[in-house]
Amino acid sequence: MFKKHTLILIPFLFLLNISASAQVDGDKTGAWYMYFWNTTFGDSQWGIQGDVQYRNWNLGGDLEQLLIRGGLTYAPENADVKFTLGYGNITSGEFGDSNETSGESRIYQEALLPHQVGSRFYLTHRFRYEQRWVENQDFRTRYRYNIFLNVPINQNNLSKNAIYLALYNEIFINGEREIGDGRNVELFDRNRFYSALGYAIKDNLRVQAGYMIQTTNAISKGQIQLSLHHTF
Repeated sequence: MFKKHTLILIPFLFLLNISASAQVDGDKTGAWYMYFWNTTFGDSQWGIQGDVQYRNWNLGGDLEQLLIRGGLTYAPENADVKFTLGYGNITSGEFGDSNETSGESRIYQEALLPHQVGSRFYLTHRFRYEQRWVENQDFRTRYRYNIFLNVPINQNNLSKNAIYLALYNEIFINGEREIGDGRNVELFDRNRFYSALGYAIKDNLRVQAGYMIQTTNAISKGQIQLSLHHTF
């Protein structure tokens, strides 16, 4: 029953991304360069994971965000779920010629639930809750849900030499509307829809090149994404 409901949910979530009127030059394509890593402590159920992301308003040089994140993971025995408690440090830049930046510290908790549908559909659900300390704002929280889908093209799995299609859709919901000094944000924070082509260089090392559309109530902007995914 769960798998049937999941298959029904996938197209709805992938089509959730809607257009919005651009105010920050939505016609200029941005670029995100990313490295994701994870490892376990020997044969234990504990591990660590993290990512580094260099995000640009353009193809390079106009800083949107520099994000550094890492966390402690725990995967219970006989359960297809991984829990993470982590911390992120984010430096955000302004669009255009300005060199002004602002900082954010973030604690997050997440649950990652992978499962396979048929022989080629690798699904993962990610639920994340964030506590955010954004410069010049009151304390904030945010809820995130992401559904990932990887589909190998030339073989049935994602091991070495696999060429695969990678898709995801993530929705962000703000926990608080008031952020200080009479300022407010919408309940809906943003939505990200992503599609890419990936290649497994090794069983534990994959590279992806894709395109993401990020939509808020104010802007819809495209981003080229290049990412390296490493398990060791």
